[in-house]
Amino acid sequence: MRNLLLLSSVILVTSANSALMPRAESLTLQIKMESGGTIAIKLNSTGAPKAVERITSLAKSGFYDGQKFFKVVKSPKPFLVQFGDPNSRNKSMDDPDLGKYKTGVQVPFEDSGLKHVRGAVGLARLGENKNSGDTQFYIMLDSAPFLDGQYTVFGNVSSGMNVVDGIKPGDTVVSVKVVSE
Repeated sequence: MRNLLLLSSVILVTSANSALMPRAESLTLQIKMESGGTIAIKLNSTGAPKAVERITSLAKSGFYDGQKFFKVVKSPKPFLVQFGDPNSRNKSMDDPDLGKYKTGVQVPFEDSGLKHVRGAVGLARLGENKNSGDTQFYIMLDSAPFLDGQYTVFGNVSSGMNVVDGIKPGDTVVSVKVVSE
């Protein structure tokens, strides 16, 4: 009986403390496309705080507005679409320099626990260095488990996957906004 009372007390105290603790802010990235439609990405601030901080900071500054999806791999099977190189605003989509942009910031790899499944959003990197994420990110069109543990997955598409499926090279993003829930 004494153990039951002690357990009940622990549960009550834990519940009371949970009610007093501030709830972690839930963030969503909203990508509005020029061709119509919006992609909503639920961000994983707990599992990938540095990647989420980097991407949301850039989004809030307007960095992504007017950029284009420069990498779209759908053949031989759906793979991914990639975005985040400001040179995409004025370079041809077949320019070999697209995707090489960097600011000098290097976001370290974070194992968020999220997998490379359809709709997963990951931080692109330059070369083989897992700790070289910066401004670019990709959205998976299909599962790719061979990428797990190699790139930081920092979110998942929560709505608008039909918009992602329709992206073509050169499709323009009107705006990227961060919404708190």
